[in-house]
Amino acid sequence: MTAGSSRLPVVLLHGWPVTEAHWRHLLPLLDQAGFAAVPITLPGLGAKPVQATSFRKADLAHWLKDMLAQRGITRFALIGHDWGATVAVILAAELASAVTALVVEEEILPGIDIHIPEPGRSHYPTWHGPINRTIGLAEQLVPGREAAYYGMFLEQSAGPAGLDPDTVRSYIEAYSAPGVLEAGLGYYRTGSDDLGDVRALVSDQVAAPVLALGGRFAFAPPSPTASVSSPRT
Repeated sequence: MTAGSSRLPVVLLHGWPVTEAHWRHLLPLLDQAGFAAVPITLPGLGAKPVQATSFRKADLAHWLKDMLAQRGITRFALIGHDWGATVAVILAAELASAVTALVVEEEILPGIDIHIPEPGRSHYPTWHGPINRTIGLAEQLVPGREAAYYGMFLEQSAGPAGLDPDTVRSYIEAYSAPGVLEAGLGYYRTGSDDLGDVRALVSDQVAAPVLALGGRFAFAPPSPTASVSSPRT
């Protein structure tokens, strides 16, 4: 996609523990609808960062802002999944005039406490958060057991329909690469900073229309972004 394209760019940010393959079904639909899909992998989500990186979501939003500017993308829609959604919300608040629409998929923003209704409450895994946040724990448990660790999370979070085995294998392979475990854990260990940054959004409205998506067996309604202030949510 070039800056001179007549197609509206749609920036896609996947989360943990998946890769750009998360968008494999959506990309052809966006193309058919006349949009220019721009999938971006945030540092550490399936690939080791090429340089020292802060995993604070506001810092990642600034990193993304600079990247889009370098690519000449000045007006765009934004779709974020999981941690990618937290980054997307912060960026949409900062670039209110540039973001035409915001989609938040399967994410409860840091510091927002909501009730997850059934059947999601009984199906969606919650064990990974405490493990990933505890300094040193995942570093001792996961190496050599990536297929069990990531595979169990992917199986439980996919719901009864499941994921196709080839996609699961591709995710596990990506997150088994050297340095990726540590980078992924970094997303879970910036809690206090992320809490403050999300709370600051209360007075920094997201101007774009917002669509919040939660699967039936995960974060189904009520909206996981109910506390994000947007007049057009």
